[in-house]
Amino acid sequence: MIPWAELVLPSIRWDPEHGYAKLTPEIERWLALGVGGFILFGGERDAIRGLIRQLQAAATQPLLIASDLERGAGQQVRELTGLPPLLGLARLGVDAVREAARLTAREARDVGINWVFAPVVDLDLEPANPIVQTRSFGDDPEAVGALGAAWVMACQAGGVLACAKHFPGHGRTLTDSHAELPVIASSRLALDADIVPFRMAVEAGVASVMTAHVAYPALDPSGAAATYSVPIVGRILRGELGFDGLVVTDALVMKGARQGIEETEGAMRAIAAGCDLLLYPDDVAAVARALEKAAASGALAAERLEEAAMRRRVALQRVAEPMPLERLELEEGRVRGADLGRAAVRVVRGTAPPAPRRARIAVVDDDIGGPYPVPPRTVFTETLRASGVSVTMEGEGATDTGGAGPDEGALIVLVFADVKSWKCRAGLSAENARRLADLARDAAVVVLFGHERRIADVPGTCPVVCAWSGDTVMQRAAAQRLLAG
Repeated sequence: MIPWAELVLPSIRWDPEHGYAKLTPEIERWLALGVGGFILFGGERDAIRGLIRQLQAAATQPLLIASDLERGAGQQVRELTGLPPLLGLARLGVDAVREAARLTAREARDVGINWVFAPVVDLDLEPANPIVQTRSFGDDPEAVGALGAAWVMACQAGGVLACAKHFPGHGRTLTDSHAELPVIASSRLALDADIVPFRMAVEAGVASVMTAHVAYPALDPSGAAATYSVPIVGRILRGELGFDGLVVTDALVMKGARQGIEETEGAMRAIAAGCDLLLYPDDVAAVARALEKAAASGALAAERLEEAAMRRRVALQRVAEPMPLERLELEEGRVRGADLGRAAVRVVRGTAPPAPRRARIAVVDDDIGGPYPVPPRTVFTETLRASGVSVTMEGEGATDTGGAGPDEGALIVLVFADVKSWKCRAGLSAENARRLADLARDAAVVVLFGHERRIADVPGTCPVVCAWSGDTVMQRAAAQRLLAG
């Protein structure tokens, strides 16, 4: 084992063909280093449960097992419940937010996840922001803070740690910290509004806060990313907000964390600034060795390292043991998730027509082309067909799958425009914007699987329905909204 390796959290990502098998040797090396936990991306329910049991049994210390579950446990775990994005939940009110958080925590415990990287309490202030959008509860600081606090308390009451992110606020950026270091030139007065939801999360007892790989010259004139900033983490988060819980960096593989510095240097700077855990470095062993070397040389004070390690151990005392769910409990969760999905679907222009007897479906998919697979695009159509609607698919490469002729049936246009880190933009590509404009002229209805502000990309007067995201639960919910008339 390497001393202080417990401050490092590697990532484990599901491979659709091989599961976790290819990562087994690397996972064993990470456990031998003595890492303090992992972040999981994707997988099947039984496989994740088995993996987490193996990790906890093989580790020399209890592990934090984290995952991005902003949209419910189904966001990462197959067979579990997907939920609307936070902005869709916000439109339903605080009771829906609490229910979503409770359900997320319950299903996280089912597989052994004990730390949820949610809620996002960044403000949805900038229409051109490429990475926040529907992940936020909205643009009003107090309202976002109240909903974030409700989410935190409901999640943690279920025995799972919550995480307010991305401090001190990612909502004003015009670029994505996955791709570069954004710089927010706003005044301290303006940024104080961004900090309000974090303050309210701290007051609600949030167990952890995640830093942003974003520079805020008004808060730190050096131009350092918040992750590496003593004024931001030490003076504002720890001092002004009085937060004494666990601070975790955003993923260190992101380019916003790597602007002009090596990964190991960034890791040392993050710890020195007041961060406690180092999330998702590219070279786990190198970061662990750098921590050991810095401790031995005095480059990092022993007291700072001990403080960080103690916060991890204290956080672990707050988590409940895994609690596998029975089949009926899982089904109950799916039903409630579906209910929330249907309730979140909104008609944002005109009056949505009832589902026709015959329909033609055209798809504008702005979410394909990235490094990770997207959810199946067939759920909306399958839901209509299961209710007796005869469906024909239009568009490039389409096939007639429903029996309607190419000129028959009402045209339903599906627009997939979700938040994706690889896009580096908020809106549609120029090609997809043109395609949508052409299709909208003849559309009976356009269904947006993205932010409601994408209505600006739909010319004319045809009805527009907003379903917030392209996840399975929201495709089904949108189809059911039309079927309900």
